[in-house]
Amino acid sequence: MSTQPTRIFVARLLGLDVFDPLGDRLGKLRDVVVLGGSQTTAPHAVGIVVEVPGKKRVFVPMTRLTSMDQSQIICTGLVNLRRFEQRGAEQLVVGGIFDRKVTLTDGSGFAVIEDIAMDKQRNGDWLVTKLFVRRGSSTSRLRGLRRGHTMLIDWSEAHTDDVAEPQSATFFVATHEDLKPSDFADALQEMSDKRRVEVASELQDERLADIMSELPEDDQVTLLSALDNERAADVLEEMDPDDAADLLADLPQAKAEELLLLMEPEEAKDVRRLLQYAEGTAGALMTPVPVILPPEATVAEALAHVRSEDLSPALASAIFICRPPLETPTGRFLGVVHIQQLLRSAPPEQLGTIVDKNLEPVSDQDDISVVSHIMASYNLNSLPVVSKEGRLVGAVTVDDLLDHLLPEDWRNHDDGVPARKLGGRIG
Repeated sequence: MSTQPTRIFVARLLGLDVFDPLGDRLGKLRDVVVLGGSQTTAPHAVGIVVEVPGKKRVFVPMTRLTSMDQSQIICTGLVNLRRFEQRGAEQLVVGGIFDRKVTLTDGSGFAVIEDIAMDKQRNGDWLVTKLFVRRGSSTSRLRGLRRGHTMLIDWSEAHTDDVAEPQSATFFVATHEDLKPSDFADALQEMSDKRRVEVASELQDERLADIMSELPEDDQVTLLSALDNERAADVLEEMDPDDAADLLADLPQAKAEELLLLMEPEEAKDVRRLLQYAEGTAGALMTPVPVILPPEATVAEALAHVRSEDLSPALASAIFICRPPLETPTGRFLGVVHIQQLLRSAPPEQLGTIVDKNLEPVSDQDDISVVSHIMASYNLNSLPVVSKEGRLVGAVTVDDLLDHLLPEDWRNHDDGVPARKLGGRIG
């Protein structure tokens, strides 16, 4: 029997399916948790973070893994469904160790960690014994490696810089680029404030805006406040106006005004208009940029507009027909053309001939209870909002309404869930 330990590189485990003993899939591996470590003692891998159905991340101890290789992972099936929270000296490999700068003990400079290797010991423990690093210094006389070259070294051949020092997040962003904004936001909530800012610095403005919109309000404020004003204004411009207005409303008034002045005037105009509405009104809840077309536009033109990937499904479900001007506040609001009607009509047909004039809009001053009653009664994905002059000023979508009706802390992580076997088998 071989006495060599099993070696696994963490980067190759990411995204692997985790199964119970009967072959039922529990979820996907998203990270590895390690503890301890010094120049003389390698860190212990104490567990894995698994994304289970519902996009929740839970902790599975290494002691409950019966098999792990670079094709699949099998555990006992007993999983505590309490959402994972990093504790004490625990470190997340993907979330915190990858992209960390280390100083090489041979005096040849520094490097950045791109992967780690875990070795399984005879007693069953998993130790982090190797680092796969990319050099970040000039040519090393000891190793003959230039800047940018990679190498595999022992854990003891490098020591990490001060954890308070800035750290790159390139690997984390690259390995999470396929996540939906809400799932990426969940991953951010597992991090320290410092690490969130580092990850944010690696994201494009549009991607960061989408992710921030999925964070709890307090976390949005903390993250936006950590960005320099120019970057914060750029991110606000990429957010939907209603989301940007909600975020700015939570900032001190002087800070909010400073950011509004840095935004492009056209982008800031919609946000300022939303900020004027009292909380709890349709005007405060609506988006000011629904799809608006004149009655002379054709079905073909309308379908081209709703194909835009920038539109949410709720906004793409209806075309609002108005007299010019077509930017909110528009000319007189005429009615709505629903997407089902577009699909049943000939491409050359004008929208004015198929417009639904029976759907009554709500006033921008109406209470949200009025909005929710109408949307629920008529099974609507979106509802037009007009001013007292009968001009369209925006639309309330079902996702806007849900954000308001759900408890304020619905985006926060839950806890207190008992251990159970997934796949319907109670532990």
